Amino acid sequence: MAYSSSTRDFVALSALHPNLARPNVIGVVIGKTDVRGFPDRKNIGSERYTFSFTIRDSPTYFINVSSWGREEYIRSLSESFRVGDCVTIENPLVQSKEAEREEKFSPATPSCYKLLLSENHSAVKTSSCYEMDTELLSLLHLPVKDPQDYYSLGDIIANGQSLDGRILNVLAAVMSVGEPKYFMTSDKRKGQRCEVKLYDETEMSFPIVCWDNESIQLAQSWIPRETVIFASDVRINFDKFRNCMTATVISKTIITTNPETAEANALFSFIKESAQSGALRDKMEEQSKESIDLETIVDVYTVEQLKEKALQSDGKLEPVYGIIYGYISTLDIDDNASKVIRNRCSICRFLVNEMSDTCTFCSDISSKSTFASFDILVDLTDHTGTLYSCYLSDCVAEETLGCTVPEFLALTEAKKTALKWQLLLERSKIYFKVTLSPSWRTGLKVNVLSCKLADPTEASQSLLGEETGNKGLHYMA
Repeated sequence: MAYSSSTRDFVALSALHPNLARPNVIGVVIGKTDVRGFPDRKNIGSERYTFSFTIRDSPTYFINVSSWGREEYIRSLSESFRVGDCVTIENPLVQSKEAEREEKFSPATPSCYKLLLSENHSAVKTSSCYEMDTELLSLLHLPVKDPQDYYSLGDIIANGQSLDGRILNVLAAVMSVGEPKYFMTSDKRKGQRCEVKLYDETEMSFPIVCWDNESIQLAQSWIPRETVIFASDVRINFDKFRNCMTATVISKTIITTNPETAEANALFSFIKESAQSGALRDKMEEQSKESIDLETIVDVYTVEQLKEKALQSDGKLEPVYGIIYGYISTLDIDDNASKVIRNRCSICRFLVNEMSDTCTFCSDISSKSTFASFDILVDLTDHTGTLYSCYLSDCVAEETLGCTVPEFLALTEAKKTALKWQLLLERSKIYFKVTLSPSWRTGLKVNVLSCKLADPTEASQSLLGEETGNKGLHYMA
């Protein structure tokens, strides 16, 4: 089979062989790696650059393409297209592949060959997908593996550490997409990381981590609680630090967004039904209480140490979890109830836009399904300083205040004031999560995870530990 165009004929990927003279091929890009540099053995002290991608022109056929060369050429070529684009390749070199060796790090393909691109002899051109055959576009929604060959998230968790290091396929819906985090490696190379939370009928929160720009950019296009993905050949690991199973996108991985399969359609139905019934909200609420195990948070900070850490982070601070022994110094709960109580969506538990009275995540669901929740800004103070405008919200606020929203609204103004002074300036053990947030008024967004009266002996020991120079730092993804 050959694809024809007004300007040239394209050879089908299944018909490629090394003896073809100046072949031209066309396909949609279904996978792509980042550009990498390696020491050039022929020119000591210099580097050669490379990247690879995978194209597909039929439901059953796809092939890997790679290019080596100067940094300028490789980066320019890589930046000219993304996953999901249609590309034409002129005059690639068709080579036999060493499947066992090459597919250890590259996607497994049905082809016996691979394509190599030469800066001097080959060309890659990007075409608008809207100008291409709809049959090519439909390939973006077909998994490269058997659509029934996957593990449910519950199966992965049930098998636990026996799957550590295994390469598996996963079909799941997207619960949330984290912000990309950037860092510098020990050898002075720039790195990045993005964590996506997945869910399905068997498990409501399962992390998959992206370490390369290509998969991170793809993930940023996913819509939480609407997108389903089929991720072929992800690596499963047991995260000893978080004591849970995780998945990682690797160079072999190909992710199909919103696959058109019977299994994916069943998952789409589950998403819609669980959202409408409120079951998703109930499970999210249940897991939100369990997702952060306070017993794993052990490092004690002072306010001064946290501010120093933020100043030294150069804008790249990973979320910091820890404990402060201090007290609430501002708690305006007896002023105006509308300042401390907000409506949340009953389906996804996100705050509802007060102006439009709609949830930005569940806009297609009736906005009448809301509930009142605490959303209080407090100041936290210890002997070294104050953290201003910290979030004390939802269930944590109820536990701290010792009452639910309806119970709070039933209190007289005098009793609200008495409740405030019962909590203000009391020495407390405060668990927190801190993230950098340039848009936040203080530059630091602090979420209170727990606030209870401190044991005097424990608080004193923490101060003694600080005086002897014990400044533990504990990062959690």
